[in-house]
Amino acid sequence: MGVTRKNLKKHGTGRTVLVTAGPTLEYLDPVRYLTNRSTGEMGYSIAKECLKKGFPVSLITGPVFLPPPRGAEVVKVDSASDMLKEVSSRAPSCGCLIMAAAVCDFRPAERQKRKIKKKEKMTLRLIKNKDILGTLRAKSGFVKIGFALETDNDIKNGLKKLKDKRLDLIVVNKAGGKRSPFGKSRTDYTIMEKNGGSKSFKNISKPVIARVIADAAERLMREKHEKTKQ
Repeated sequence: MGVTRKNLKKHGTGRTVLVTAGPTLEYLDPVRYLTNRSTGEMGYSIAKECLKKGFPVSLITGPVFLPPPRGAEVVKVDSASDMLKEVSSRAPSCGCLIMAAAVCDFRPAERQKRKIKKKEKMTLRLIKNKDILGTLRAKSGFVKIGFALETDNDIKNGLKKLKDKRLDLIVVNKAGGKRSPFGKSRTDYTIMEKNGGSKSFKNISKPVIARVIADAAERLMREKHEKTKQ
C-alpha cells in the first residue's frame, strides 16, 4: 500500500510543516531598522494550504499586518537571529521546512541605545547574518523548500541556490519586471526541483501558487518517507 497522508503523519519521523513568512527587522537604534520588502502573503497562504491538507503547521513570522492562520502555531520574531533560533529548534522534528520569509542578509554591526541624530553623512557598518537554510544544509531528515526573488538571471541564480543549499525544491520569481512580486499582486513563478524537474507559472496569484507548493511539499514528504522505509 502506498504512503497516504494519514499514515505519513502517523509513521513519519516528522509531520509538522514549518513555514517562515514576512520580513526580518535589523535595528540600528530604538526606532530605525533595516528590512526586506515583504507583506507575508506568500508564507501565510502556504500555511493555510498546508492546514487544509490536515498537516500541523508552525508559522515563524516576522512583523506583518495579516491575521494568523487559524489552527497554526504562530511564533512572532523580529530579527534574522530570532528566526534562526526558532527554525533551528523546530526543524529536526518537522516533516517539511518552507522558507518563504524575506530574511535580511545583513545587520548593523552595532545597535545604538539612543536614537541616532540627523547628520549630513553617516557611515553604516554591516555584518552578515547567518544563512538559515545554509545552517541546515547537511540535514536530510526533512524536506527543504526555498525561495529566490531575483532582479536578473533569476533561473541561473535560483538553480545555484537550489544546489548550494541542498534544497528539494525552490520557487523563483523576479522583481523589477512588469508584474510586482509583492503583496496580493499576480506574478510569474518558476518551480525547480533537485531531480531536474521545472515548471513555469504565468500571471498567477499567491493563493494559487501556494496550493501548488503545498501539493509539492506533500508529495516530497511522501517520497522521502518511502525512501526511509526501504
